[in-house]
Amino acid sequence: MFSAKISAVGCYSPPGVLTNFDLEKLVDTSNQWILERVGIHTRHIADAAVATSDMAIEAARIALENRGIDATSIEAIIVATVTPDMLFPSTACIVQDKLGAKGAWGFDLVAACCSFLYALNNAANMVRTGAHKRVLVIGSDTMSRIIDYTDRSTCILFGDSAGAFVVERGEEGGPGFIDFMGEVDGSGGQYLCMPAGGSRMPPTHETIDQRMHYVKQEGQQVFKFAVRKMSEVCRDILDRNNLQPSDISLMIPHQANRRIITATAEKLGMPCDRVMINIEKYGNTTSATLPLATRDALEEGRLKKGDLVLFAAVGAGYTIGASLWRWAF
Repeated sequence: MFSAKISAVGCYSPPGVLTNFDLEKLVDTSNQWILERVGIHTRHIADAAVATSDMAIEAARIALENRGIDATSIEAIIVATVTPDMLFPSTACIVQDKLGAKGAWGFDLVAACCSFLYALNNAANMVRTGAHKRVLVIGSDTMSRIIDYTDRSTCILFGDSAGAFVVERGEEGGPGFIDFMGEVDGSGGQYLCMPAGGSRMPPTHETIDQRMHYVKQEGQQVFKFAVRKMSEVCRDILDRNNLQPSDISLMIPHQANRRIITATAEKLGMPCDRVMINIEKYGNTTSATLPLATRDALEEGRLKKGDLVLFAAVGAGYTIGASLWRWAF
């Protein structure tokens, strides 16, 4: 097996911003309540003409520029998203064409808030097996298109953004991918879902009138599950690698709710100064949260070459995952 490393990061957030005070005018909520319950100040919202692929391309271009490489050097593209431009062709096809990544193949991966983590694991294994030398992983979601802005339980949570990692072959024995653990629990799918729009419930006047093409969530169920499973999967992957939470330089969790993150860290015994939290600026951007948090950690000097990094996420499905990396730059 070859070594696989993350060699570059790029992120894009649309310029439009939706504040808590803006939401106060839309639904029965308040800035104070939102801050106390989920820890979000603002979230970025894409213009009507901007699609998921547009943000994905912007993030990818920044990542390629940061790495100093051309798109033609990319051999595969994985786009993690629950809000594709359309059901087909895949968003990866659209990105490949507009990015000019001639010769690359690719696909979309749908795993809700674990989408990027699962895509990253796929990319790492593509490189480790020797099948590819360089893979582009993009997480991009335009969540504002599937959020009901009359539902105060969900509209306060989500924003739009994109992030990308370049994953490529590293030096033998050098820093890079260490391990991944994943799990799904389909029995919890009913608690966080978008009921209509698929083959079971295709669009009709009735599904539209009943607002079934928007995200539906039972918050307490999701909160309890997320805290329990994210702490469990983190503990399990550390145990499997004979590590303690104190060995982790930085934990980068999915940014769904500040209280979920802090409760998970408390269960693990991770001090807050070694847990990356930036949900206050972006909200839950689904597949873009991990690259956004990674980019901000790098800019803040909290992530450095040689650091042991733990990524973790829980999402609709339910989907669960954790990944260990030794940071390479």
